[in-house]
Amino acid sequence: MSVLNLPVLVLNQNYEPLNVCRARRAVVLLYQSKAEMLEDGVGYIHTAHSDFQVPSVIRLPYLVKRPFHTGRKLSRLEVFSRDNYSCQYCGKETRHLTLDHVIPRYRGGPHTWENLVSACVSCNRRKAGKTPEEAGMKLRRSPTTPRDYRFSYIPRHYVEAREEWQRYLPH
Repeated sequence: MSVLNLPVLVLNQNYEPLNVCRARRAVVLLYQSKAEMLEDGVGYIHTAHSDFQVPSVIRLPYLVKRPFHTGRKLSRLEVFSRDNYSCQYCGKETRHLTLDHVIPRYRGGPHTWENLVSACVSCNRRKAGKTPEEAGMKLRRSPTTPRDYRFSYIPRHYVEAREEWQRYLPH
């Protein structure tokens, strides 16, 4: 991965996490004095006239008002994140997951949090268009709507990989 594409945590004036941007964007914000660096990352970005330290965490000097977040949006990545990137049938942890409807769509199963789980490709093929009982498979955990979490837009694998971000994220 290029140094320009490394993830950078962006904090609001009150140290609330706003989002994740790329190092290139963060360096531009720092250069324009629209942000301050709180944690340095790895390495430097070299230009013809100067060198810029790659940030890991930046903070905006002004408050960005955010609309109240009412709930997590149902998406593929959110389901994988809720299920900890593991197959809900065999328990295998992998990045190669598929979405599986517990009650198949063609049988009237809804496209909701309570009917979607992450499954590895082999388990999804084995289950096919059957219910888990018909396929002789057991869910490790019943799917539920995740609790409202304001910072769910920060991908879990970034949070786990970047130790210096921990002090800025709620636990």
